[in-house]
Amino acid sequence: MEILLNSFVLVAIAEMGDKTQLLALVLAAKYKKPWHIIAGIFVATLLNHGLAAWAGEWISKLVPMQYLTWLLAFTFFAFAIWILIPDKDESNEGSMRWGAFWTTTVLFFFAEIGDKTQLATVALAAQYNNLLLVTMGTTLGMLFSNGLAVVFGEKLTSRIPMKWIHYVTSLIYVLFGVGILVSG
Repeated sequence: MEILLNSFVLVAIAEMGDKTQLLALVLAAKYKKPWHIIAGIFVATLLNHGLAAWAGEWISKLVPMQYLTWLLAFTFFAFAIWILIPDKDESNEGSMRWGAFWTTTVLFFFAEIGDKTQLATVALAAQYNNLLLVTMGTTLGMLFSNGLAVVFGEKLTSRIPMKWIHYVTSLIYVLFGVGILVSG
């Protein structure tokens, strides 16, 4: 139980204010389907953190950090551009061909690559030597933190115009990308 609780608390706290929490907010505002988004976050995190717990150290030894740095920075810049592209018809259920669940799953999976919560999962798995409980705890921590953004994000977006949320989120993604390049 200690492994599950420690993994949950560490990731739940680390995720507060993180880029994927911003992504959850934007997806919640865009799709207005909180359970689809939460399910996508669950699947993406379970896969991502499961792989991180199993293969994180191996990947970090295989791929030089400079390549990972550039890949992560490029990912953030791509998110910054993507967030500024308006949908053709946001009222149309089929406006995104993948829908809320698959879009959330794919974006969260890739956004978590190299993230502090993914790296925390690697460290926790190495410390506790229990892939199942660590993966469960970190996944539940992600669901808790991002679930807050999904549930309360809709209330926020009803008061703030969506275009301003897109502009600010895009800027934050650019800053994350630049920060990765500068610190890498």
